[in-house]
Amino acid sequence: MTKALLFVSAAATLFAAPAAAQTIAITGGKVVIGDGSAPIEGGTVVLRDGKVVAAGAGVAVPAGAQVVDAAGRWVTPGLFAGFSRIGLVEVEAVRETNDSSANTGDFSAAIDVAPAINAKVTPIAVNRAAGITRAVVAPEAPASIFAGMGALIDLGDDYNAVTKARAFQFVELGETGSSKAGGSRASAFLEFRNGLIEARALAVGQRGVAAHPHDALLNRQDAAALLPVVNGEIRLLVHVERAADILNVIKLREEFPALKLVLVGVSEGWLVANQIAAAGVPVIASALNDLPSDFEKTAATQSNIGRMKQAGVTIAIGMIDDSDAHKLHYSPQYAGNLVALQRVPGATGLSWDQAFAAITSGPAQAMGVDAMLGSLKPGRQGDVVIWDGDPLELSSAPVAVMIDGVQQPLGNRQAKLRDRYRTPQEGALPKAYER
Repeated sequence: MTKALLFVSAAATLFAAPAAAQTIAITGGKVVIGDGSAPIEGGTVVLRDGKVVAAGAGVAVPAGAQVVDAAGRWVTPGLFAGFSRIGLVEVEAVRETNDSSANTGDFSAAIDVAPAINAKVTPIAVNRAAGITRAVVAPEAPASIFAGMGALIDLGDDYNAVTKARAFQFVELGETGSSKAGGSRASAFLEFRNGLIEARALAVGQRGVAAHPHDALLNRQDAAALLPVVNGEIRLLVHVERAADILNVIKLREEFPALKLVLVGVSEGWLVANQIAAAGVPVIASALNDLPSDFEKTAATQSNIGRMKQAGVTIAIGMIDDSDAHKLHYSPQYAGNLVALQRVPGATGLSWDQAFAAITSGPAQAMGVDAMLGSLKPGRQGDVVIWDGDPLELSSAPVAVMIDGVQQPLGNRQAKLRDRYRTPQEGALPKAYER
């Protein structure tokens, strides 16, 4: 029997009852806290009422706890997809099932993706079965540099997917941003600055005054949506790739000091890693960009993340324009490749501990929710995955996934298709098989 079949059958027997609103002790496994520390052999994880109580070596099992024997397995926090469009798209080519952007709408910054999140799109279950429990979900920017407000979601088997709505504003600068602002980076930065200035003016009642009735370029809702960005109440995720663009974004804080910046993409980040680290700006980076696929990525290298980490940059791995609505389960593969990169002469990768943190606590830290999500530290939500092997190995798979302490189903459409066609029988086949 293959590992894939084994984990399906094992998941059904790990818990005697649904793991919610009770005390659970997962014992004997190789425990990974997810904060960049080394795995702990024979550790214990205790959950109570959906949250982590304790995790590590020498943790006592509370009286009356349901005990799950995880000997021989790995126990980790759930994987946190650092950047995605999951939940917004079923089939990208079918416009009716794709809510990632409003191509002909009247709004930009005011767009809130939360009402469009569909917890029952096929990719949710597929990625949940691969150990993804949380995700950053961003809108696309079809017409303006301001894409709108993104959300943090969980991948649980229910309709309450949104963990935090209006969690951040997403902006496109660089090549994509310049194309939306008339064809110039200068125009894109002007549009960006104007948006924040209009938001600030709206707050102090100076927008749309009689002397300048036609000065406003943003409608009132879009300007209002940018006000919490100017005030630093919500994060501002900015997609840039070129080193010069990265420095220009960081420089924006000289004019808008309250901005809580997060850089997204950042293929040339290693060239200005010291400046990013000094600015204290976290990065959600593409893991393995190593080709000059665009003129803004001419210095792309797989050593990008490793070199930024060495410089002291806070790192998370994201799927930026890379099957970001469907294949978040590539995240551990990318993290594992960064570990393997250490064996390549002249290259700079990550240690195993750093790589795993980049897909768990790293995204949580970038989004300012690391006190609630992303690790097995006490007080965090009970997002736990039990694996049949090293989670950064492609041959490993989850045997159990919990979100908020609730055990999740691992079945999904892909698994059903695999099972249906594994041993097809004559007479019970679809029309394509008729001779």
